[in-house]
Amino acid sequence: MGYLESHIWDNMTAGELSRLKVTAPDETVRRRVLENWDAVAKPIDGMGRFEALTAQIGAVTGSEGIDISKKAVLIFCADNGIVEEGISQSGQEVTAAVAGAMGRKRSAVCRMAAQIGADTIPVDIGINSDLPIQGVLNRKIRRGTGNFRKGPAMTEEEAVRAIAVGMDLVHACRAEGYRIIAAGEMGIGNTTTSGAVAAALLKCGAEEVTGRGAGLDDAGLERKRRIISEAVEKHDLKNVPPLQVLASVGGLDLAGLAGVCIGGAVCHVPVVLDGVISMTAALLAERLVPGTRDYLLPSHRGKEPAVDKLMGELALEPVIDARMALGEGTGAVMLLSLLDLALSIYHDRMTFSEIQIEKYERYS
Repeated sequence: MGYLESHIWDNMTAGELSRLKVTAPDETVRRRVLENWDAVAKPIDGMGRFEALTAQIGAVTGSEGIDISKKAVLIFCADNGIVEEGISQSGQEVTAAVAGAMGRKRSAVCRMAAQIGADTIPVDIGINSDLPIQGVLNRKIRRGTGNFRKGPAMTEEEAVRAIAVGMDLVHACRAEGYRIIAAGEMGIGNTTTSGAVAAALLKCGAEEVTGRGAGLDDAGLERKRRIISEAVEKHDLKNVPPLQVLASVGGLDLAGLAGVCIGGAVCHVPVVLDGVISMTAALLAERLVPGTRDYLLPSHRGKEPAVDKLMGELALEPVIDARMALGEGTGAVMLLSLLDLALSIYHDRMTFSEIQIEKYERYS
């Protein structure tokens, strides 16, 4: 994988993370992209949200000649110790099995990404196994997190290292020529870890942000909510810094995704969010490094109840509303395909003069 083997932020500390600064996207470029859209022979705002999204990409990258032809999907795979508490239908062995399918380019997101020419990069950031997985990048911090019902999920040092992995990979992807990154994850139990982090950051009840994940029955859902509530109260997580929230109840995949969001902001690479895990990671990233949200593009509104609260807090609005809950980055890849379609008009735009009609004027 060439440059992807480098380790830029290997030695980052919590102090260094807290001192990171994000510059705002280029508003001049944003205006130019929107003006270019207005020059296309179509009704004003005829491409709807896609005009704003492509203008956002232009502002992030600093160029009105928007190029997302080289795309990467970073998929963080990790296990979660809270699975011991029966909050999932599946055991941890499923994480390694699906990661293996990703390494062979056989999983759902790999098939979808191949259709649009995007490269999938699965990352072992915390699978509970020492066995190497062919085709999966090894960035393991530890073999899964601890059971947060019994103690902290990880140390703050491990949390920072996991964030640094995500930042490092964005830096490496940019050096490899990737122009946009989609965020994905795989890890049994990670809707429980994300639910706990979301409840703490949003200062709300577990029932407001916790769903059925991969398909819990009513009793399983109630147990999941109770475990999250107990943990948030036990560790007083609504009144501690975000990094402590992550270390107490978070997941390594979530930490890596937060690093991707921060890395995108630092490196001026747009990051497309997927479902509730990456949205929780995005809010965590914004709390850790304010201004990160300006570099993120939401993709779809999934089934988990936390989605609307997270997007409201981030002031982001997902484009696709299809009740998806597949994960892996599949919703983000769907948005990439739609952006390609929109940009086909932007790059080869037919003007009003070409078809000899008067240009529409913008009045509001």
